[in-house]
Amino acid sequence: MKRNRPYIVAIGGTTRPGSSTERALRHALASIDADTALLCGDDLDLPLFAPHNPVRTPAVERLLQELRRADGVLIGSPGYHGGMSGVIKNALDHTEHMRDDDRPYLSGRAVGCVATASGWQAAVMTLGAMRDVVHALRGWPTPLGVCVAGTDPAFAADGRCLSPLAGAQLATMAHEVLEFALLRRAAARQPESAEHAL
Repeated sequence: MKRNRPYIVAIGGTTRPGSSTERALRHALASIDADTALLCGDDLDLPLFAPHNPVRTPAVERLLQELRRADGVLIGSPGYHGGMSGVIKNALDHTEHMRDDDRPYLSGRAVGCVATASGWQAAVMTLGAMRDVVHALRGWPTPLGVCVAGTDPAFAADGRCLSPLAGAQLATMAHEVLEFALLRRAAARQPESAEHAL
């Protein structure tokens, strides 16, 4: 019987396929033993979130479906003018449709954050902003957040990671997300309360 592996969903990059942020997320997902999904490129071409408009496009429905199924989440954004890109923030804003779920927003999920930028200041500021948004969405940011910064490319055209440091940090962060998901599953299998053990 095939075991039911955790499901980890990554969201990030830009609407341009093959961005450095997308490659970072692909590297992170490839480092863990889990079922995974990556929403990037055209998947991020979402309508602007509008609280007064309940209409959801198929792309928005897919985003919500994947997040609802997820045991853990990775989010990656390029650093744009001191914060995350509008494309990524808009995707996260659509989680407002999850507010009345049994697990609202990103509740009960570890969330690994990745920021990419040419300069370290932009990457660090973006990472901090992402972690604040994850807190607001009731997610658990992993202890390690990753900045991939510098003018030298961290990834080759074929997706290979050219930076041993970035590669190791992305793998560590992804393993933290996976470990949290496994711990949550183990806790759910325990008796309903400690009272029964007394």
